[in-house]
Amino acid sequence: MLAPATANIVMQLSRLQVGRGVAESSVEGGSLTRHPIKRTRTTLAYVWVSLYGSDAERAELRRNVDAQHRHVRSRPGGDVVYDAFDPDLQLWVAACMYVGSLQGYETLYGEATNDVADDLLAQCSRFATTLQVPAHKWPGDRAAFAAYWTSSLAQVRVDEVTSRYLRDFVDLRFLPRPLGFLLRPINRLLTAGYLAAPFRDALGMPWGDVQQRRFARVTEVLRRVNRILPLPVARLPWNLVRYDTRRRLARQRPLV
Repeated sequence: MLAPATANIVMQLSRLQVGRGVAESSVEGGSLTRHPIKRTRTTLAYVWVSLYGSDAERAELRRNVDAQHRHVRSRPGGDVVYDAFDPDLQLWVAACMYVGSLQGYETLYGEATNDVADDLLAQCSRFATTLQVPAHKWPGDRAAFAAYWTSSLAQVRVDEVTSRYLRDFVDLRFLPRPLGFLLRPINRLLTAGYLAAPFRDALGMPWGDVQQRRFARVTEVLRRVNRILPLPVARLPWNLVRYDTRRRLARQRPLV
């Protein structure tokens, strides 16, 4: 379920240091705007290996990601200081990914039970610990996560650079023009619908009862369609991601 995907990227980049790190990155091969297919593939590979990969697969993923992250740091004297190896920023990104994973689950299956939410929180710790975040920094239960999330929302901030980058991203301007134009309205709706108010406010995205009803109708359609799809189709894109990632690992090709 990738419906919350755009909103989740917006969440991650709404921490100013993360947003500027991505918007100003000199790693040309990881640029979404220049290489949208590759960037999508590598992001999905990170999600799959982090959650389900073996220790050896996660170690290889860490080596690949670290090689890219070494180049993502602010210039001396920059107005925003960031470093992709910062474990606090990595923790924020991982926390956003947990929120997105829970949203994806609940879109397909309805509200998660306590046991499901607890298990998902524990599993999603791997988003953080696959890189430089020590295990003890990951919230130990949902109450601790809620406290972390609430305090972190106070740090949501975008500036002119990140706002422009995120608006272009939400509007799908990295896609060929006809495709981006056709998908833009639904992507805007889904993005705003999955975002909490602090993120929408930061980007000036309007939201009210009309938009909420449209969002509810669209997600209900997604849920119903998913239930009637053949299993291999319903499991897309993750079955393809698993195949491609394991093939790359077996051939010793880079994951990122």
